Amino acid sequence: MLEIIYQDEHLVAINKPHGLLVHQSPIARNAEEFALQLLRDQIQQHVWPVHRLDRKTSGLLLFALNKETDRLMQQQFMENKVQKKYLAVLRGHSPDELLIDYPLKKENGTLQDAVTYFKTLVRTEIALAVGKHPTSRYSLVEAQPQTGRMHQLRRHFAHIFHPIIGDRPHGCNKQNKFFKEHFQMESMLLHASVLQFNHPITDEKLHLKAPLQAEFKRALNLLDIEFPS
Repeated sequence: MLEIIYQDEHLVAINKPHGLLVHQSPIARNAEEFALQLLRDQIQQHVWPVHRLDRKTSGLLLFALNKETDRLMQQQFMENKVQKKYLAVLRGHSPDELLIDYPLKKENGTLQDAVTYFKTLVRTEIALAVGKHPTSRYSLVEAQPQTGRMHQLRRHFAHIFHPIIGDRPHGCNKQNKFFKEHFQMESMLLHASVLQFNHPITDEKLHLKAPLQAEFKRALNLLDIEFPS
């Protein structure tokens, strides 16, 4: 059963688990379960995904329950009227806060503006060696993408040399291997935690929040990061 965060006659929001595709995709033909079909079967209604999350990203995923709501919500996302917040665990001690203004290339080579603001919530250093260093440093950050480019957060954090733990191919191979071998963990530590927007039908201000998934909580515990989840 998918965890439903919010539901009315127009919208439904779930807390998508790590590793679950939003819908069928030619790049992941081996997948057998998809959020769209699972939710449809669970609530016995047709659903339309109004935005996307990467397969490896957990957290808030919003669906419309009719085509008009889908159109209106997609318009809000396109016009950047939806405030999105993500939690991520990064390699190293990241800056207190930073605005990353770094254009990203589309698959056809065209450059697109891409802007991400983030602030560091917690820093940690644990007595485990990865590579030549006797200890390992990590940061828990809250990120707010100002644009919606493909893999934007993953690529932006890699650009500033603080890649997201568990990210492939943009992350750190040494760290990813370390987490797999020592912690039996392959999840990417990126979670869509908050969506804030005006309801497309009632104009009510909605503030939706998805609690962290179990694997993300386990990672924070292993890294000695205290965070009220």
